[in-house]
Amino acid sequence: MIDELGNDHPALRRCYHPVARSHEVAAKPVRRVVLGSPWVLWRDENGRLCAFEDRCPHRQAPLSLGACEAGTLRCGYHGWRFDAAGRCVEIPALGKDATIPAKAKLRAPAGLVESHSIVYLAPDEPLAPIPSIVEDDDDSFMRGDLPIVTTRGCAGILADNFLDMAHFPFVHAGTFGAGEAREVDPYDVTREGLATMVSFEHEFANREDPAVAAGTRPLLQRRRLTYRYTAPFHLALRIDFLDAGGTNTIGFFLCPESKETTRVYSTLWRNDLDGDEGRMAEAVDFEMQVVAEDLALSSRFDALALPLDVTVEVHSRADKTTLELRRVLAELVETAR
Repeated sequence: MIDELGNDHPALRRCYHPVARSHEVAAKPVRRVVLGSPWVLWRDENGRLCAFEDRCPHRQAPLSLGACEAGTLRCGYHGWRFDAAGRCVEIPALGKDATIPAKAKLRAPAGLVESHSIVYLAPDEPLAPIPSIVEDDDDSFMRGDLPIVTTRGCAGILADNFLDMAHFPFVHAGTFGAGEAREVDPYDVTREGLATMVSFEHEFANREDPAVAAGTRPLLQRRRLTYRYTAPFHLALRIDFLDAGGTNTIGFFLCPESKETTRVYSTLWRNDLDGDEGRMAEAVDFEMQVVAEDLALSSRFDALALPLDVTVEVHSRADKTTLELRRVLAELVETAR
């Protein structure tokens, strides 16, 4: 039987998944679905992040329909109240001096962290850490968050698309791809555990450089592309413009919600906009067009799983990044077993 990775693969329970932007989680319960299972998130009175399965142990009512009170979460069905550790501290129907059943507690995820203003949740003990985005800690970079998108499709296939270098002239002909070279120069992939990195330089037509219009710099310039990937679906592309100067980093973080849907969190970091919020808004809008081009393709795939047996598909030397993606995820599945 061919092993493949769909959004419902049990190995993904051993991984961190993005579930919300940090500002979305406050003193009000928020419901998120990961791998088909619902979770509730909120912050206590000290700003501490809390997350539990979105089911009250009493009658399985969604706790996200309740409300926060003084750092605790009260179920909206019968009023049972739970503290930040998931312990039941009140059952109104039993009165003040009631004995709370020992089983009246909530199940927490094995991992819950915040990184680059995104909340990540791991249902079971995670096998890979969440990498940091260095640009997020660099004051010279502006940050622009794209609207969160839920799309039909497999997170593995969306990750494959992000790492693919050969589709630019075809899928993105309406945005930036029309001037991209069709041939992909040879490159190497560096592997470390459940993470990969690729960095290479090439020539491109920099039509956005004002110095080109002024005649002080040539149209053909050099840039360095650095792809970083960490299992299962944490991806970033850093673009360094070597002649014009400046850096543009694109973060792409995927949450497999259900067998058929994936939630996409994407962010831009740029240090070439001189603090101009208007220019950042334009950059975010443009990147949304790029994402829409990708999703228009990936959402139409019949397949809802990424093959991990590398003999199933035909590969070329241009596919080193996406071939290594399959190997990393295959190792993840084997380790989880």
